[in-house]
Amino acid sequence: MPQNQMPQIPVIMQIIPELGPGGAEQGCLDVAAELVRSGSKAIVVSHGGSRVHELNRIGALHIDLPVHSKNPLTIWSNIKRLRKLIIQHNVDIVHVRSRAPAWSAIKACKKTNARYMTTCHAPYNINSKAKRLYNSVIARGERVIAISNHVANYLLDNYDIDQRNIRLIHRGVALDKFHPTIVRPAQMIKISSEWRLPEGANIILLPGRLTRWKGHHVLIDAVAKIKNKDVFCVLLGSDQGRTGYREELEQAIKEKNLGGQIRIVDHCNDMPAVYMLSAVVVSASTDPEGFGRIPIEAQAMGRPIIATNHGGAMETVIKNETGWLIEPNDSSALANAIEEALRLNDNQRAILATRAMAHIANNFTRERMVDETLNVYAELLQEKYNVPSFNSQQAQHAQTYAAK
Repeated sequence: MPQNQMPQIPVIMQIIPELGPGGAEQGCLDVAAELVRSGSKAIVVSHGGSRVHELNRIGALHIDLPVHSKNPLTIWSNIKRLRKLIIQHNVDIVHVRSRAPAWSAIKACKKTNARYMTTCHAPYNINSKAKRLYNSVIARGERVIAISNHVANYLLDNYDIDQRNIRLIHRGVALDKFHPTIVRPAQMIKISSEWRLPEGANIILLPGRLTRWKGHHVLIDAVAKIKNKDVFCVLLGSDQGRTGYREELEQAIKEKNLGGQIRIVDHCNDMPAVYMLSAVVVSASTDPEGFGRIPIEAQAMGRPIIATNHGGAMETVIKNETGWLIEPNDSSALANAIEEALRLNDNQRAILATRAMAHIANNFTRERMVDETLNVYAELLQEKYNVPSFNSQQAQHAQTYAAK
């Protein structure tokens, strides 16, 4: 194909370790759906997972490869596998969302016509030269999407990256799913019954997998300090095999005599209903999150949110307007914020909800996130085919991206 001729159908390959319940995975699925809707070919390479069927439903192609593996031999073997797929499907852009597959993809793109780009989802730990080198591949994309200013600053502070190649694209929430009017009473009744929630109690919700930096232990300490005992706390999330930490949390609950006020629940397939059951939602992360889905989902549902004052939450919660921001690892501050949220009268809660929902609708929607991502694809397509403007019939899809 001549250098200045666009393909009729752009082909975008996203690579992600597995398709599970996380925010990176949700973003991958959302972008794939929009690619298909716009008439492009969407390919997702992963090691499978519980959400592969969603790709099949939207018409995207899933290819199963062991791109989740950090084994050097597997990473090396994946180079040949990915290069073969890139050539076979005439892939225009390879968009990688994790470090291990990025090492395979960046080498696989060489000697092909595919452009290489990445998304950095978190400020990865750097505790050695080897770790810094391993992480650096995520900063070597021709474009690098940072999901928050916090992540963008991390990239600039730690890696040799041209600021002009970074694109800030916040994650977005699907307002057709996360909105108070969508949830029916029967959904809340079902969950309340299954979880045996005390009737009339103020539900304090902390969603997030059971890992120490999510701050479950801080909330347990806070519940012990709350004077209002008419509260019931739900720690919602799987331990993902971290049985030791779960046992530690259960022991702390027992030692503080909070067995009647705190329950650990493994998972839930109806998060909007859970939010609507909650009087207060907590994101107590002790380490800065790259972005954090919980604060934007809670605000979209009009729920009072209390988050820690670092990382992505500083960009998604407006302090004292759409929620509370407290210092990390401060159980007393968390207890005080919970009590303050519970003291809100109906009018005050309505005002808070209105502000929060408008804030999310204006800044953190799924539509905005996918549109901005497709704009990045359009940039690379324009560069790849050296087309100053998209006027030809063949370039219509890329033009659609840029016009969004």
